Amino acid sequence: MREIRLRKGKEESLNRFHPWVFSGAIARMDEGIGEGEVVRVVTNSGDFIAVGHYQQGSIAVRVLSFDDIAIDDDFWCSRLQSALQMRQAIGIADNPDNNTYRLVHGEGDNLPGLIVDVYGETAVMQAHSIGIHLCRKQIARSVAAVMQQRVKHIYYKSETTLPFMTADDMNGFLVGGSDNNIATENGLKFRVDWLRGQKTGFFVDQRENRSLLERYARGKRVLNMFCYTGGFSFYAMRGGAELVHSVDSSAKAIELTKANVELNFPGDSRHEAFCEDAFKFLDGVSRPGYDLVILDPPAFAKHRGALHNALKGYTRLNQKAFEKIERGGILFTFSCSQVVTKDHFRNAVFTAAAMARRQVRILHQLHQPADHPINIYHPEGEYLKGLVLYVE
Repeated sequence: MREIRLRKGKEESLNRFHPWVFSGAIARMDEGIGEGEVVRVVTNSGDFIAVGHYQQGSIAVRVLSFDDIAIDDDFWCSRLQSALQMRQAIGIADNPDNNTYRLVHGEGDNLPGLIVDVYGETAVMQAHSIGIHLCRKQIARSVAAVMQQRVKHIYYKSETTLPFMTADDMNGFLVGGSDNNIATENGLKFRVDWLRGQKTGFFVDQRENRSLLERYARGKRVLNMFCYTGGFSFYAMRGGAELVHSVDSSAKAIELTKANVELNFPGDSRHEAFCEDAFKFLDGVSRPGYDLVILDPPAFAKHRGALHNALKGYTRLNQKAFEKIERGGILFTFSCSQVVTKDHFRNAVFTAAAMARRQVRILHQLHQPADHPINIYHPEGEYLKGLVLYVE
């Protein structure tokens, strides 16, 4: 392996096992290091400290190991086996009522840049670094070996996560090939659009929060904003909601929402879907309004420079929801923006409550589920924040 030498003293974060090397920490590099190449990182005095994938940009190296080892089939299989064992230990993998979960969560599973979501017999693999993209076939073989009969098909979906690459093989099956896109989550069925859908095709990270919402849904008039493929909607229906309205600005999302509701509750007249802008829809809500509202918008801030405008957006959105929700109603509100901290989000929601002049109590503080683990040395991995609020 070629080497990257750090500036003096810049190894401190790596000594604390943080898995990133920033470009400003580099003193010099061996000639000819290419994008995605596996490199050794050494201190200014030449002592080994880490092995990882090099990439141009602010995060120059994503650390794969703090041991001086080869990144080969044994490495990938070992890390993937560890990831599977953790999912088995927490009761997510090999659960007869649930064949949907995240197998690999990047830095949370010591595999920076790699996401693997399991939907029944199909795993959807996504690269967030060039190094992972270059290793995709090797990783897919290792996933198949570790998962054995659990997974028979592996679909690679990185066209939107590596937009600066123009290769023709950014999306497609690496192992097998299947058009059976129906999976099960906590006994409910849904269609996964891994071909054209957002992320890997479904928002796996809201599984436990959807289950919580089901407990509050009985007899409620429910509004699911930014519904995507309707996850919260059909949990609310199973929970006994009086009516459920699903709203999204994407016609394709609304189409999938209707299909998912029909899979679980064929012919059920309690559900209605609307293809409309969220703010416009909320402006048109009249009394009586809704007893249970879900706000699960896409990330308002993809980088720190967008933080200020994102917080304004969260405040405006939540204020509208507070103004429309009935007295005694419950609001589930979320942010999936990594740069928005829990305190940032909470302050934005509190500001919205004050502007709407509503009395609000916190029932739950929500976060990503256990199959989206946070590496204790990488706090940046905590991205999903949520509040469940009782509104008077």
